[in-house]
Amino acid sequence: MIEVCGMQKLLIKALKNIGDQSRIIEYRRVPGGDINESYYVRSQKHTYFIKCKKHPPQKFFQLEALGLEKIRKTNSIATPQIYGIGERDGYGYLMMEWIHGKKTGQTGEWLGRGLAEMHKHKGPGFGFQEDNYIGLLPQKNSYISSWIDYYREFRLEPQITLAVQKELLPTSTQKKLDKLLTHLDQWLPKDCIPSLLHGDLWGGNWLPGYNGKPYLIDPAIFYGHHEFEIAFTELFGGFPSNFYESYQEVFPLSPNYEERKALYQLFYLLVHLNLFGISYLSSIENIVTRYVG
Repeated sequence: MIEVCGMQKLLIKALKNIGDQSRIIEYRRVPGGDINESYYVRSQKHTYFIKCKKHPPQKFFQLEALGLEKIRKTNSIATPQIYGIGERDGYGYLMMEWIHGKKTGQTGEWLGRGLAEMHKHKGPGFGFQEDNYIGLLPQKNSYISSWIDYYREFRLEPQITLAVQKELLPTSTQKKLDKLLTHLDQWLPKDCIPSLLHGDLWGGNWLPGYNGKPYLIDPAIFYGHHEFEIAFTELFGGFPSNFYESYQEVFPLSPNYEERKALYQLFYLLVHLNLFGISYLSSIENIVTRYVG
C-alpha cells in the first residue's frame, strides 16, 4: 500500500498532468477489487477515481483505457471518462471520472439494452488487435475467422495449460478437457458474428451512476460470440431479471443457448481456478463431465 505522503505526491502529479492544479480537498481509499489500490479524489475543480498498482504488468492501465474507449465509441452504453494514465515511483495509475449513484427500476433495462446494442458492433474477426489481461492473467489475441478455433486456442487452451503448470488439474480431468477441446463444434456455432464484448462482465464490473444510468468498468475486450458474455453474467449473478428481458428484445439468444451456456462458463471457472485456487475445480469437473462423460 502506498504511504500517505507518497500517495499525496502521486495525486498531485496525476492532477497536474491533466491540467488540474487546484488544491486537493479530500481523498480516501475505496473498495476496488483485489488487484489495485483505488481512491476517491476531490480537488477544488473536480472529483476523480484513481486506480494504482506497484509495478503493473506491461501496458496494464493503457489496455484498460483502450477497452473503455472502444466501448464508449459504440455510443451504446456508458463508461467512465478517462482523464489520464501515468507513473510515479514505480506505481502506475489510471485516473477516471468518479461514478456514483443508485439503481432505479430502469437500471437493469438500460443495462440490458445498452449491452445488446454494444454486441451488435461487429469486428473484423474473432479476437482483438492487442494482447490484454483478464485480472492479472495475460490473454493472447489475434484476429481469426473461426469462433470455435478462437475459443479453443486463445481462451480455453491457455487457461488449461496454466492450470496444469500450477498442478491444479488432476490427470483424469486433463484427459476429459482434451477430449472436450476436440469436440467443440458439437455445441458451438459456426456462423455467429464477432460481437464487441466487455470480456469480464460479472456483477462487480458494472455500476449505476446519476439517475441509475449504468456504466461498464474493468473490461477485457475482444470480439466473440455474444452468448459467451451473457453466460458469464449468469455464473455469479448480480444482474436483475429485466436486464435479460431487455437484452433479448434487442439481440435474442438462440434456442441452443442453454445447451452451450455451461461450456462458455467453463472458461471463467478456469480463470478463477488459476487466480484463486482449487475451490473452483469441482465446478469445472461437473461441466466437463456433462459434455464428455
